[in-house]
Parts: sequence; structure tokens; C-alpha cells
Amino acid sequence: MRPKIQLLSPDLIGRILREAFELLMNPGVRVGSAVVELLQSAGVEVRVADNIADNDRVARIPEPLVQQCLASAPRDFYLYNRQGEKAVHYGGDDVHFDPGSCCVQMLDPDTLEARQSETRDLVRIVQVTETLPQFAAQSTAVVCNDAVVSNNAGNYNDAPSAIGDLYRLFVVLQHSDKPMVTGSFSAAGLQGMIDLLAADSGSLDKLRQQPRAIFDVCPSPPLNWSEFGSHNLLDLARAGVPAEIVSMPLAGGTAPVTLAGSVTQHAAETLAGITLHQLAGPGSPIVWGGAPAIFDMRTGGAPMGAVETAMLNLACAEVGKHLGLPTHGYLVATDSKFVDAQAGAESARSAVLGALAGINMISGAGMLESLACFSVEKLVIDAESIASAYRLVRGIEIRGESLATAMFAQTGLSGEFLKLKETRALFRQEQYLPSPVIDRSARGSEPPSDIFTRARTRVDELVSKYRKPSLSEDVLRKFQAIVSREADKAGVAAQASGKPSILSS
Repeated sequence: MRPKIQLLSPDLIGRILREAFELLMNPGVRVGSAVVELLQSAGVEVRVADNIADNDRVARIPEPLVQQCLASAPRDFYLYNRQGEKAVHYGGDDVHFDPGSCCVQMLDPDTLEARQSETRDLVRIVQVTETLPQFAAQSTAVVCNDAVVSNNAGNYNDAPSAIGDLYRLFVVLQHSDKPMVTGSFSAAGLQGMIDLLAADSGSLDKLRQQPRAIFDVCPSPPLNWSEFGSHNLLDLARAGVPAEIVSMPLAGGTAPVTLAGSVTQHAAETLAGITLHQLAGPGSPIVWGGAPAIFDMRTGGAPMGAVETAMLNLACAEVGKHLGLPTHGYLVATDSKFVDAQAGAESARSAVLGALAGINMISGAGMLESLACFSVEKLVIDAESIASAYRLVRGIEIRGESLATAMFAQTGLSGEFLKLKETRALFRQEQYLPSPVIDRSARGSEPPSDIFTRARTRVDELVSKYRKPSLSEDVLRKFQAIVSREADKAGVAAQASGKPSILSS
């Protein structure tokens, strides 16, 4: 029996959905101009509101249309690795993990201070993630504040601000064979990212058939599908590239203070996004995802390590599962600024809870300080928590015709089970054996060390084992051409620089 956790009764899920459908009509959903014609052609009333900023357009989306779009959304799909093998299954209760995304800072392991993240940090994160089996997918984990893109005209020094999303994907594609979770924070940047993936796959058709990446797309709470968010949903749907809706209600801040109320807002925002997406591309892969959190009334922050934040993620995923959709959540994170006992407790707890809930993709490993900072040392510690979570959800299995009597028949009361062939044959299936990051040694048998020190050693070992994928010169040229083209389109000025392009790293 696979152990599970559920927080919502069927009656409560029904009530959440009923009120979410009501919210889609009253007060309605703010939408970008890119989707107005699409919605109106489907019979949706879209009006200019006079009581909110900028005279935003507000759509009233009727339940029958939403139900129609839910029916066309796939119940499951796969992400593929570079070799064309199925690597991530979105659907059912299958669980996968990837590192958290978009940190702007990195914890320096020498000074234990946060500093601006750079390309070398992203490369190191990718190298470690590539060698750890606990992570089924990569992510575009940190912003590269030192990014330099080279072409014949010179070096683009301000690439991070203009084409930062594209650049991060560019880096990950060169260093990983795994599928990846990524995203674009502008409407203009998405097409270049799709083009990069198509160049890597061989063609846009091949990318559609065997998607290598999924894109996070975020509404703005409350009930707002902004211009770039709306535009990205449409472009992804039409390209057939999987999209992951990441609604982020903040309970007590940008959402109702009650957990049930925030889950209801999440459902309304996600249902609206699915409607936009499926109207643009019926049958295109879409995920019921999210990164909900509570608002801490004392600090004014969004505590990602709070148990209530984990509860919100689990409850939102339960609603998606009730609708038969693939799911995503943001867990395995902490509010601690260091890789300490708080970080371990908060991250391990939510890793286990997310796995027990059967969330298909769980993002957030490696992240500190409420998603502001990344630590590659924490990433390898989180991998141990994730491995334990995987072991837990496997449950207790029956192996052989008897549970214990056959082995007792061999040992009697001697207790010498170590001598049995069954012990040698089965212990690796029954027990997860952690890496040296987890200290199980007897006192005095090894030099004393703390977990951060052991994690640093583990990171160095994993990086030494890493082997960079071999990409053809033709693919690399296509990558460079796409990035240079997008830099030109973004109006980034070419400047002289002594820094090398990532292609030469």
C-alpha cells in the first residue's frame, strides 16, 4: 500500500471549485490585450473596468467554457531527456523533484554570505543536479548577473537584464541532458527560448512530440493574467510546448487569509489560465501548478518553510488531482539564511509531505531565505531528504512467500540474520543507504564534522564526476545565433569585454 496524505474532503473540494467558478464571473479576471479577441470569439464578455488601475480589461468566464477547456487538457504527458527517453511523467501520483528557480543570490560556502549569483554558479548547480538521481529535471536555477554573449560585433555585457531568461536556458542546455523546468518573464523573450529548444531537439515538430522542457507561467494575484503572462500562455499552447501554471496567492496579503480561501483563489486563477491556454491550443500540455504561501503578519514576508505554506501546496494539488490534471508545487525550501538545522527541518518536512501528496513535480530544493538565495550545499542535503521521501512513498512491500517465518526457520532463535542470503539479496531494496552527507558512523570512527562541511565535500566529488554533454558544432552555432539575434532584438549594445562567452567556458 502506498502511503498518502490528504487535507481536503470531497465536499470541501466541491465547495472550493463552486466558489472558484463564481469568482471567474464576479469579480472576473483581469487579462492582457493579447487574449481579448480569443476570449470574445469564445463568447466571453470582456470589459474595461473603471474601478481598478490602468482601466484593465476584465473577463467574465462562464463555467461551461471552463469545463470545455478542462476536458481538452491532457491528463498526463512526459518530458524527455536529450537521448529521446521518457524521463518525467506528469500525471497520476508519480513524484519528481527539480531545484528551485530564479534566485538572484548565491550563498558563498567560504564566507557564508549571500552574493550576486553568476554563470559559474548556475553551471555548478547544473553539474551537481546532473549527477544526482534524486532530481529528474534541471531548472534555470539562478540569475546570471555576469552574463556575456559574444558575436562578431563584440560582447553583450548587459545580457542579464534584457535576455536573462534565454541566457539561463542557453547555459543549462549546454551542460545537461536532463529535461528542465524553466520560464520567461517577458512576452518578447519566449520565442527565442522555444527556438533554442527546437534547435536542441532538431526541429519544432520534434520538440512538440518529445518536449525537453516545461515553462512556468505565473498569474499575478489576485485574479490577474497580465499582458506577458497571457501572451506566454498563448504562445506555449500554439507551439505545443508544456506549460506549468504557477499561481502564487499569499494568504492574508494578496489572497484571503484563510487557507481554504487562498486555495479557492488559486483554483480560480488556474482555471482561468487553463481556459486561455486551451482556447489557443486545445490538447496542448498544461499543469495545475503553484507556489502559494502565507503572509507572515510579523515580518511582512512569505515564509516558504512554514507548515501552512506546505499545506497550501498540498491542498492546491489535491484540487488539481480531483480534476484529473498533472500537478506541481513549490516545496523543499526554507526561510533560514544558512544551511542549518532550521533549513534541514523545514525542507525535509515539506519534501516528505509533497511526496505523500503525489505532486508530480516539486520545485524548490537548494533554496534559502524564502527563495531569495541558492546553496548548492543545501541542494545535496535536500537530495538526501528527497531520497528518504521516495523511500517512504514506496511503502512496505511483501517479498517472498512468507514475511518472517521462512527466515526464522533458518536461524531459529540465534538471531543470525546477517548470514542469510535473503539479507544480502534484499537489504538494498528495503533500505535507502545515504551518501556520506548523512553521518551514521560510530563516534570516534571518523573525524568529527558538521553536515555543511560534508556537503561541501560531496559537491566537489559530484562535480569531479560530471561529464559535459557532447553537442555538435552545428547545434552550438545555432544556439549562439539565436542568443545573438535575441540580444539584437532586445536592443542590447555590443561592448568590448575581457570576459569569455559561455560557449568558451
